[in-house]
Amino acid sequence: MSGSSKKAEEYKGFEQGPIRPPSEAYSLLIRVTRNCPWNKCKFCPVYKGSKFSLRPVEHVKKDIDTVYQHIRALKDMGDGSGRISRHDIDTYNARLQPGERQAFMAALNWYAAGMESVFLQDANSMIIKPQNMIEILRHLKDRFPEIVRITSYARSHTVARIKDEELKEIANAGLNRIHIGLESGSDEVLDMVRKGATKETHIKGGQKVVRAGIELSEYIMPGLGGRALSEPHALETADALNQINPDFIRIRTLAIPNSVPLFEDYEAGRFEKLTDYEAIQELLKLLENLDGIQSKVRSDHILNLLQELEGNLPEDKAAMMELLKTFLNLPPHQRMLYQVGRRLGMFSRLSDLDNSRLCHQVEDTCRQYGITPDNADEVINDLMKRFI
Repeated sequence: MSGSSKKAEEYKGFEQGPIRPPSEAYSLLIRVTRNCPWNKCKFCPVYKGSKFSLRPVEHVKKDIDTVYQHIRALKDMGDGSGRISRHDIDTYNARLQPGERQAFMAALNWYAAGMESVFLQDANSMIIKPQNMIEILRHLKDRFPEIVRITSYARSHTVARIKDEELKEIANAGLNRIHIGLESGSDEVLDMVRKGATKETHIKGGQKVVRAGIELSEYIMPGLGGRALSEPHALETADALNQINPDFIRIRTLAIPNSVPLFEDYEAGRFEKLTDYEAIQELLKLLENLDGIQSKVRSDHILNLLQELEGNLPEDKAAMMELLKTFLNLPPHQRMLYQVGRRLGMFSRLSDLDNSRLCHQVEDTCRQYGITPDNADEVINDLMKRFI
């Protein structure tokens, strides 16, 4: 071996990354890459200061094999109905080395959830060579033929560069859903937040995924354009989605924790954050302009004010718009109560405003902390930072 040759990375055991989509809460997490290859988005707090790297395929397969061994052990512990005693689990766990317990807990949680879905981590696992991805997928399906869904995050820029036939091969090997952070369809907004993608790239990448027969979740971020770019953000995002026609449109409202680069712009006054009212107005404009697509709209994140905003396009469009208008038409005091109640976890739906007991609790909280319709958004901004 020459002195300049890279030393092979040593396998140090099962790994899991820090995040996954909320819709993958019951998935087995298999780490294919570490961190994010782009890692420059001004709104994102994850992976900052962390170096991106690819995990060797053999290491990923070893992780899969480790989970497989634990799943076999769990199945052996089960009675006729598949139930396992806490004593048997604790006894098995006690025999493991400390470094082995993360894999066992991942296997245990997945076993309890029904072992239907797997999520490939971290931020952009589609960046690995297509043949390597196919090898990993085939190994997963070989070990766990009962898997129903295998998913991954991806960047539009990455997917747009994969050949159509390679994406189709990846789909045939078992990858059946990709999550992409569209965030915005406006080139002005994308440039401002250093997304590293253009509207054209987003559309090209999204259309490639759809053509390959892989389910596509596109994430949009109300408020990302701030006040200055709110209208183009809504209109251009709707136009991009209309051209992509993704399976899912997932809403992730902007929050600005102190740790993200966008916070500096916000503090300096270069970025004006939308109020909840303005963000709902923007979302209404976006919904109004979605046309000719059959996407499922999902609001499955705690950052979203109206988590009940869900439906299938086009048949539920009018009902979803009516929900947004209902919030916008509330008197200021009622709007404040809902905003505070929702962010504190007391409310889950607009109809909770009809619950006098809950409303009295929120009223007491507002009085205790001096929250009024005039300062509610300032208080809520601080609450939202805790959810990042």
